[in-house]
Amino acid sequence: MKLTFKAFELKLKYPFGISGYSRLSTPLILVTIEYDGKVGYGEASMVPYMGESVETATSFLNKLELQRFKPPFDFEEVVDYLDALEQGSPAIKAAIDIALHDLEGKLKGIPCYTMFNSVPENMPVTAITIGIDSPEMIVRKVMDAERAQVLKVKLGSDHDQNLVKTIRSITDKPLYADANQGWDDKFKALDMLYWLEEQGVEIVEQPMFKTDLEGNAWLTERSPIPILADEAIQRLKDIEIIKDAYHGINVKLMKSAGMHEAFKIISRARELNMKVLIGCMSETSIATLAGAALAPLCDWADLDGPFLTSNNPFNMPAFQNGSWILPPSPGLGLTI
Repeated sequence: MKLTFKAFELKLKYPFGISGYSRLSTPLILVTIEYDGKVGYGEASMVPYMGESVETATSFLNKLELQRFKPPFDFEEVVDYLDALEQGSPAIKAAIDIALHDLEGKLKGIPCYTMFNSVPENMPVTAITIGIDSPEMIVRKVMDAERAQVLKVKLGSDHDQNLVKTIRSITDKPLYADANQGWDDKFKALDMLYWLEEQGVEIVEQPMFKTDLEGNAWLTERSPIPILADEAIQRLKDIEIIKDAYHGINVKLMKSAGMHEAFKIISRARELNMKVLIGCMSETSIATLAGAALAPLCDWADLDGPFLTSNNPFNMPAFQNGSWILPPSPGLGLTI
């Protein structure tokens, strides 16, 4: 088994603003794992606020001994091994997990989505995200997202209502919203939730700080629209902590350390009667296809990486009527 990797700077089309933060690019590590003439592709998208970097990822990869694994892969064993090597670092672990799933599919001659009993016909539409910005840039971003049937708006600033009003001045498409922990007054937050419902907002992610279980639970109990945990949940163990404070969760491969654990999180959420949105960081077609393989198991999708970036090094996956189209080819279906 041969592992290769390289750093890659993924550039964003526009400044990407969330509550308290903005960036113009995202550092990635692109990974390939070769075995018996087949190559699996993976990626780590390391948004700075998650604490990973090219340096930490490279250090982690240099510790790996992938020769210990042979196909068909025992992904539970793989996850345990990666976690034993180092705590944290979910994005670079996701890169290995995704590459091994892609490789496994190619070796078996099956699409990755079949490994999870995921049905392509159940693919939800995917939102395209509108980051916090000036009214002029908001208009530009909305116009650029014309292929989307639903938009996701970043909130958590002092201008939330103006931002939504700007979007509503040019489109009546359904909206998802993400406050990124930006609200700190639960009473004002509840008023905002009722106002957002009037504006056609269908879900709100992480309204208050992730450690404020009581505040988020208070909002969830009273909210007219579903409240989802985002920053409050990363790995499988977290769902047991936050399950009573939210209607649902946002699962991301870069938080969950890959497809295997993301599937387990989705499955556990269903057991708890929780709703699920599958989201993403700034990602190329690799992680987009990996997330899309699980998206039919979810209620909503926000897999918009290729739409928000300008130098995706791979071909854009097929997209039609607001949804990704899962290819029937083996593995992820990535084309270069």
